[in-house]
Amino acid sequence: MEIAYDLFNHGANTSIVARSPFKFGDVSKYGIGRPKEAPFYRKAVTGRSPTIDVGAMEKIKSGDIQVLPPIRKINRKEISFENGESNQYDAIIFATGYRGTVRNWLKGGKEVFKEKGMPTQSFPNHWKGINGIYYAGFSSMGLMGISSDAQNIARDISLFLIKDAKEIH
Repeated sequence: MEIAYDLFNHGANTSIVARSPFKFGDVSKYGIGRPKEAPFYRKAVTGRSPTIDVGAMEKIKSGDIQVLPPIRKINRKEISFENGESNQYDAIIFATGYRGTVRNWLKGGKEVFKEKGMPTQSFPNHWKGINGIYYAGFSSMGLMGISSDAQNIARDISLFLIKDAKEIH
């Protein structure tokens, strides 16, 4: 949620798909389900941390950040959702958490992720995958590494969007 919040605050048209339910009072009318377990029980049993809101819920409630249904299929820039709708996106960010299961559900995931969930690309280019997929936080350098990854990813997406805009005009 913090990624969506930061993107919105920097001018991006932002939406999210919540794969895991979370709770901030009753937010079901915004498309967000309630988890079955209490937050700290969930952390102890599954290793997943409770979500801490930094302002994203306000943006979701106001409609600035849209919550979308589960993804059925991704084809380049187009995402088809389980409700039958589809939309085009300039960038897609998978915030998959601390345990990478991407190779289990991403078509071609075994080509870009090792068995333990780490990217097949080595440092310092570990952040750039194939087919426009980027990876942040895999450098084992803590917040400094995540910051560096995020800057590299943002720079690469910016260059892609500039090139894409030039091709349209």
